[in-house]
Amino acid sequence: MHRSKLSRSILLALGLVSAGGAIAADAGTAGTSSSGNAAAPTQLDAMLVTGTRASNRTQFETLAPVDVFTKQDIQSVDSTDLKDVLAQLVPSFVVQRLPMADGQVFVRPATLRGLSPDQTLVLVNGRRFHRSALLGNRGAQAADLAQIPTSAIKRIEVLRDGASAQYGSDAIAGVINIILEDSPGTEITAGYSQYAQGDGGSRDFSARTGWALGDYGSLALFAESSNSDATSRTRQRPDAIAFQAAHPELDVPNPVQRWGQPELESRRVGFNLKANASDTLELYAFGLYSHSDGVSDFNWRNPDTTTGAYRTTSIFPGWNLRSLYPVGFSPQYGNTQNDLQLVAGLRGEITPKLRWDLSASYGRNAIDYSLDNSINASLGPDSPTSFDLGRLTQTEKNANADFNYEWDVAALSKPVNVAFGAEFRQETYQVRAGDPASYAVGRGAAAGLEANSNGAPGFSASQAGQWSQRSKAAYVDMEVPLGERWSIGAAGRYEDFSSFGSTVDGKLSARFAITPDVALRGTLSTGFRAPTPAQLNTTSTTQGLDTRTLQIFTSGRLSPSDPLAQLLGAKPLTPEESRTASLGLTWRTDQGLSGSVDVYRITLSDRFSQSASFAIPAGTPNPLGYTSVNYFTNDFDTTTTGVDVVGNYLRDLGAGRMTLTLAYNYNQTRVDNGSTSVATNETQRVLFEDRLPEHKGSFTGSWDIGAWSLMARVRYYGKWTDSTGNATGDIYQQFGAMTFLDLAVGYRINEHHSLRVGADNVFDRYPDEATFQASRGLIYSRNAPYDTDGANVYAQYRLTF
Repeated sequence: MHRSKLSRSILLALGLVSAGGAIAADAGTAGTSSSGNAAAPTQLDAMLVTGTRASNRTQFETLAPVDVFTKQDIQSVDSTDLKDVLAQLVPSFVVQRLPMADGQVFVRPATLRGLSPDQTLVLVNGRRFHRSALLGNRGAQAADLAQIPTSAIKRIEVLRDGASAQYGSDAIAGVINIILEDSPGTEITAGYSQYAQGDGGSRDFSARTGWALGDYGSLALFAESSNSDATSRTRQRPDAIAFQAAHPELDVPNPVQRWGQPELESRRVGFNLKANASDTLELYAFGLYSHSDGVSDFNWRNPDTTTGAYRTTSIFPGWNLRSLYPVGFSPQYGNTQNDLQLVAGLRGEITPKLRWDLSASYGRNAIDYSLDNSINASLGPDSPTSFDLGRLTQTEKNANADFNYEWDVAALSKPVNVAFGAEFRQETYQVRAGDPASYAVGRGAAAGLEANSNGAPGFSASQAGQWSQRSKAAYVDMEVPLGERWSIGAAGRYEDFSSFGSTVDGKLSARFAITPDVALRGTLSTGFRAPTPAQLNTTSTTQGLDTRTLQIFTSGRLSPSDPLAQLLGAKPLTPEESRTASLGLTWRTDQGLSGSVDVYRITLSDRFSQSASFAIPAGTPNPLGYTSVNYFTNDFDTTTTGVDVVGNYLRDLGAGRMTLTLAYNYNQTRVDNGSTSVATNETQRVLFEDRLPEHKGSFTGSWDIGAWSLMARVRYYGKWTDSTGNATGDIYQQFGAMTFLDLAVGYRINEHHSLRVGADNVFDRYPDEATFQASRGLIYSRNAPYDTDGANVYAQYRLTF
């Protein structure tokens, strides 16, 4: 079978095929040194499509650092959640569990280089992946990597450098590009895992099959399901113990509330299609769809102290909430998500030197919230106990036109690569109101009974609406080979947004080969992250529990355009802007040793956050009973400095093959100026500077011998600081460094069947206890940058044919 002229030329342009025709995924295991001698394979020989638009660009030759993770790397991590996979593979990538944190229990924030979750751009097959509908803490609205099935991934490329001039908004910390499988064959996997404490059982199943469509292309189909039970790392609350003692006739649950991972069911399907219409035209398309349902606990309501719900009043004679919830109640928070991404395009060539690519995409994330085992006390006996809280929907439409030209310059031995193109994007955000009872202010409010569904107020009719933002962009990206040693690059991008105007960003890159196998590289760039329609227009209501008083507080987050917010000092949002500088050294040897060291500095201005909390001014209507209010604002400036160290060593060991990988990141962020640096908002300063470890690293060793494969991974997290999140009087606690050991062993029964068993956190290690959270029954901080549920053991069966 032959590969069509078009297929090969397009793959060559995208860097998926080497000049000699070798498939990029295979290049990582069969490289040659620049001197022409046979070299041991190194990861730095893998072909890339991220961060460069030049053909035949390898990982070693890039002008900026790019990590490449193969299917085998991905499968070495026991999780179907892509965020967990990246947290173990990428040294500067951190993800938190955040139990009992509203929607963030299900859409967990993930950060690259300690920056905001929405300052990392996510691509799938080189096309922008849409954001989640959730606005997290401090207002971040990022793509949810958990919606992408891990079994559908061929490889992952992580560009650790600012790239807004190349890709547009969000690419401040870097770019994560997910390359979907397109190879023929079938793979079916079934697995089960459980924590050593006997909970959190997860049943996972995935299937992938692919066909080569003769000379006309390929088609791959994916399906994946996961069912995870809840975990609980909880002690009985002291006030629940006191309540039981005061009411011995009652049977109070122990514990009254659960801190841990939620119950979660997920289903994901997808396809990846490539079809040759002719020798000079190719059609491509891919789609991903996921559906998930989850339930999480909220704080327990004590009948003796929760006077806002358990108060008796003549307005509702004979009604007492104790008859419904005699031992209190812990609301159950439900989350249902539907996520869709569709991309279709055509690509071809005008001449062998000039290629084009036209594509369109549609992305949508919808989250429905519900609350059970609750009450709207202000409605008294007319209140339901289950509520529809409403729906959040993020929709994105993109259209791209990309061109790539190999410009032969007489004075240069290799052609100059010139890429240029345009993009149109429209983002729409919609809030659908919940049940009227979920936000109603009933007759009982006049007597002090709390309004809204208790635990999570629903979106009200006044909060509902739909808002859109459009942007148009044009870019040019050039890479120039100046002889055998020097390469330079330059990129520029102009983008205009309907909400706030235009921005221009640029990037300069250079690489100097000291020897054929040792090179220096560096970049200078500017970047931006545009505020989203959700951040510009929406309002929300949240409830929390003060760890000192154990009283429920209700906070309102207002739109910057809200009259009350403007009275308190709110101003229109503008883009966050960045300046990034990096300098690195990369090397490879014929003995299988390769690696890189890259230092970087990222200065961010007008960073996005929530303002300090304000009391409601006297005389201002407060129908929702807000304890305090805040708003989104361009709040402060920061400087982030760090270093990434990556090393790989491959060699024969006995009759087998050994691979050693070191990955380390040092990352420090400091607030330069802005309102977060003043005492009135000390919490925000601490969160941005100390909430994540400055040191994170891993060392992985694997040995493949015959039918057996062995893997050991040591993960290290440095110290970090947590806060209570109280309405007033925040409390801080510093947590020490943690080290975890993961072990796994695999056995290939024959060419079709294989088994793998292993354990993460083999020694069942737990961090320091969160002493300031003991009043709520929490043992370990819910903001920890690692799993706090202890050892997790798993077994996996894989069938391939």
